Amino acid sequence: MPKKKKVKKLKLLKKQKIKNKKIVTKVTDKKSTVAGNEEKPEIKKIKKQPNEKRIYNLKDFVVYPKHGVGKIVAVEKAKIGEIEINFYKIFIEKEKLTLTVPTNQQSKLRPISSINQINKCISILKSKPKIKRTMWSRRAQEYDQKINSGKIYELSEVVKDLNKNTDIIADQSYSERQLFEKAYERLKSEFEAVLKISPEDVKKKMDKALGRVQVSEVME
Repeated sequence: MPKKKKVKKLKLLKKQKIKNKKIVTKVTDKKSTVAGNEEKPEIKKIKKQPNEKRIYNLKDFVVYPKHGVGKIVAVEKAKIGEIEINFYKIFIEKEKLTLTVPTNQQSKLRPISSINQINKCISILKSKPKIKRTMWSRRAQEYDQKINSGKIYELSEVVKDLNKNTDIIADQSYSERQLFEKAYERLKSEFEAVLKISPEDVKKKMDKALGRVQVSEVME
């Protein structure tokens, strides 16, 4: 082979090697930037992990915000078209109502409170009620929203604020009495499920915290 051709071939090989190096560096750079970008979503996933849906079991007590405490009486499957759906059947004792809640709609449920949360509720019941000067219609709407929020501390606040320290019906308007009884019964049912004592004992515990006087005592 002539010398000129050999020199040209060597030059071409060198150029090719340089190009290959550039391609390799670009690819590695892309990989590193992709890897760098992927780190952030991974961190976010880890943060969201604890908030993922919880699995409830048969006979577990749960709270459905708009209806209160219920017990899971069945975990069943149903086929709608080509989709298979798992769902809980929840019996609400106070309302004699059975709810069907798909297992992928966990956000509609919450587990019943802990003993510490119940103790905090008793402290709320013992505290002084908040006196608001706003119109009753507006306050009634706020109380109703708190009752249906499913948050036990808000429920305790409603019971505390609407408590009149007595069982005499004349001391409350009809709408006040209705809201108080609704909140009181919701709270009482959760106390029963957590403390595992009789409804009578739960009532005594709550009434003592509220400083409520029985009608018989007032008459005396």
